[in-house]
Amino acid sequence: MDIYQQLEDKFKGIGQDLNVHLEGLLYAKPITYWDYIHTDALLNLQIPRTDQPDEMVFIMYHQINELLFKMILWEIEQVASAETLATDFFATKLDRISRYFDMLASSFNIMGEGMGVDQYLKFRNTLTPASGFQSFQYRLIEFASTELINLIDFRFRATIDRNTPFQHAFDHLYWQAAGKNHETGEKTTLLRLFEERYMEEFLTFMKRYNTLNLWTRFKSLPEADRRDLKLVNSMRHYDHTVNVLWVMAHYHAAAKYLNSGDKPVEATGGSPWQKYMHPRYQRRIFFPELWTADELENWGLTNLEKHEVLTTLPW
Repeated sequence: MDIYQQLEDKFKGIGQDLNVHLEGLLYAKPITYWDYIHTDALLNLQIPRTDQPDEMVFIMYHQINELLFKMILWEIEQVASAETLATDFFATKLDRISRYFDMLASSFNIMGEGMGVDQYLKFRNTLTPASGFQSFQYRLIEFASTELINLIDFRFRATIDRNTPFQHAFDHLYWQAAGKNHETGEKTTLLRLFEERYMEEFLTFMKRYNTLNLWTRFKSLPEADRRDLKLVNSMRHYDHTVNVLWVMAHYHAAAKYLNSGDKPVEATGGSPWQKYMHPRYQRRIFFPELWTADELENWGLTNLEKHEVLTTLPW
C-alpha cells in the first residue's frame, strides 16, 4: 500500500489516473532483451556496397565508433548543464569520457588488423567522396571540449577572437584545410556536402557550447579546484588520448592500407591525410594551459604512447 500511495501521488502530480495505468499492466507484454536493445533493427543497419566480405568489418567498426561518440557527448552534456559543478563530479565524468576514447584508440587494431588490404582497396573506391572526416558527432565533441580558438587553424588564430562571428570562425577551423583545394581555395565535394547537411546544427551547437565547453567550465572553477591534481590529470589524460593517441591510431591504420602499394593512395575524401592527420600538423590541444612549455613544443612528436601523470603541479 505504501508503494501504491507513492504511485498515486506520482501520477496525480502529472494529471494522470493511476488505475488506468495499472489496468494497462494487465495487458502489457513482458520486456525482453531484444525489444529493449532493438537488436533486430541494430543488426540490420549494416548494408555493404560491394561483395567484399571485409567491408562488413569496416561498416560495423565505424558504427560502433558513432555509438561511443554518442556516449561521450552524453557525459559532456551533464558537465555542461550542471548548475553547480563539483570537482569530483567533473573528474568522474572526464574519466568516463577518457575510458570511451581509450577504447576507441586501442580498438583501431580491429580495423587495422581485421581487413585484407586487397579487399579494402577494392571496396573503398565505392565510398568516394565519403570520409570519416564527415563524422558530425566527432566535430560536436571537439566543440564541446574546448574553446573555438583552440580548434582554429594555427595560421589564422591571431586574426580570430571572441568577437569573431561564428561563421567566420567555422570557416577557419583546423579541419577545413583537409576539405579545400590548396591551389584554388575551393571547397571539395567532401566538405561541401558535409556543410550542406550539418552547417546550421554546427553553428547552433557552437554558440551554445561557447561558454559551456569543458575547458571554459574548468576555468570557471575556484582556483583551489583548478589545482586539484585528480581533476588536472583527468583533463590531461582526456586531451592526450583524443588529440594524440586516437589521432595516431587512425594515422597508422590509414598508413597500412593507403601506403601498401607502389605509391601512396589519397583518402576517399581527397584530403592530404599524411600531413593533415598528424597531431604535429593539427596542433589541436583542448586544454593548452595544463601542459608545460616543453610538452606543448613537442606535441605529437614525443610521448605518443603516454603522457606524464603529474604528482605536483609544475605551474
